[in-house]
Amino acid sequence: MTAESITNGRHMLLTTYRKNGVGVSSPVWTVAVSDGRVGMWTGSQTAKFKRLRHDPHVTIQSCSARGKLKSNSTPFEGTAEIVENGPLFDEVQSKIHAKYHWMIPLVTRISRLQGRYTKGEPFGDRAILITVAAKGEG
Repeated sequence: MTAESITNGRHMLLTTYRKNGVGVSSPVWTVAVSDGRVGMWTGSQTAKFKRLRHDPHVTIQSCSARGKLKSNSTPFEGTAEIVENGPLFDEVQSKIHAKYHWMIPLVTRISRLQGRYTKGEPFGDRAILITVAAKGEG
């Protein structure tokens, strides 16, 4: 599986893990990164960012915008790396803007109305790079 084939849909369900091992899933936007990894972004104040700092193990799987798994989707295990700047950070930012351009301000407003995002809070200020494990690994 390549990052491009994994990220060809609109949304992926990202599962990160709490300190007690319980998985927490949320739908995210993903793009293929030039180094073969799956890229996404998040805010540095989000719970998923905080969970990733403690445990980089993740699972990603194709889903709807509301996080409902697609019937034919395959789960992929991986390891996440958080990136704050540099060429790969810039690449993820530009590819997310290219793929989801008109949706970004809409999702920001909806998130604010739902109380998940406060004006002035960082939105997409961290890139997450996921190395997907080969079949039979991790």
